[in-house]
Amino acid sequence: MQKKSINDYYKPAEDTLFISDYLKNEKGEIALDIGTGSGFLAQVLSKNFKSVVATDIIFSALQKAHETVENCICCNAADAINKNFDLIVCNLPYLPSNELSDPAVDGLKEGVEIPSNIIKSASPKIKKNGKLVLLTSSLADHLQLIKIIESQGFDVRIAAKKKLFFEELILLECTKTSNT
Repeated sequence: MQKKSINDYYKPAEDTLFISDYLKNEKGEIALDIGTGSGFLAQVLSKNFKSVVATDIIFSALQKAHETVENCICCNAADAINKNFDLIVCNLPYLPSNELSDPAVDGLKEGVEIPSNIIKSASPKIKKNGKLVLLTSSLADHLQLIKIIESQGFDVRIAAKKKLFFEELILLECTKTSNT
């Protein structure tokens, strides 16, 4: 595998701006941005949360994020974290793919395999009545994804949709109702 440079991170695109617009009114004590990429969503959260943590599996992405985000951790999803959060956000890698060539966008089988792993990692790190806010796509099997999220002890609602040329972005707001 070729070493990634500091410029190899997920740059804010239409999906990032869509989720950030929704997040700008969220408030609380502590938030987590999984798969932070450039750190854009973590910056948005830092305006209304006392503490924000950002994770990514790509070290060069965290180098970029650390320019504006203080608490950056290189790990898979929330695996290395032993803290509970009021809010966890993730602009999921939701595109259906047969292989993982770009971890920022490839969701593997039906666009659900990687998101499912991220959700299972994040679920125990959310306070009861805390929220998980995720972005997925009509290109992925979003109904299967909702079932997976519900199996982790969440009430799920589609908070917003945005029609693009070739897909519809789907913003999911998931409230933790049990300690599953």
